[in-house]
Amino acid sequence: MRIVGLDVGTKTVGVAISDEMGWTAQGLETIAIDEEKNQLGLKQLDVLLKPYKVDKFVVGLPKNMNGTIGPRGEASKHYAEKLEKRYKVPVVLWDERLTTMAAERVLLDADVSRKKRKKVIDKMAAVLILQGYLDSGKF
Repeated sequence: MRIVGLDVGTKTVGVAISDEMGWTAQGLETIAIDEEKNQLGLKQLDVLLKPYKVDKFVVGLPKNMNGTIGPRGEASKHYAEKLEKRYKVPVVLWDERLTTMAAERVLLDADVSRKKRKKVIDKMAAVLILQGYLDSGKF
C-alpha cells in the first residue's frame, strides 16, 4: 500500500510517499505550481507517481489555530477534490497546523543553509504530514 502526502501551497506542492508497508514517509519532490492560473502541477504529479500504485492521498489541511478553516484550507480542499476525481482513490485531509514550522526546525537543526531550506521546506512538510498520518494508524 502506497500513500502519498502533499503539502499544497500557492506556488509549490511538496510530495512525499510511504514505503509499501505504510510505516515511513520519504520526500520525493517539490512541484512548482501557479494557483492563480489554475496550474496545479497534476501532470507533473502523474509523471512523478507513475512508478507507484497509489492507494490514497493525504493532503495537509491548514487550519487556523482556533480550528477554523480559512482561505488556504479551502484551497487545500479544492485540491483534494481534484485529486479524488483524477486518481479515483481516497483523499484524506490532515490537520497540518505548525507543520511548516516543524519542517523549518528540522532543517535548521540539520544546519541546512537558508537557500537550500527554501528548496526543500515543502517536501519536508509533506513528509511530516504523511508521517503524522501514518503514525496515527488511521488508515
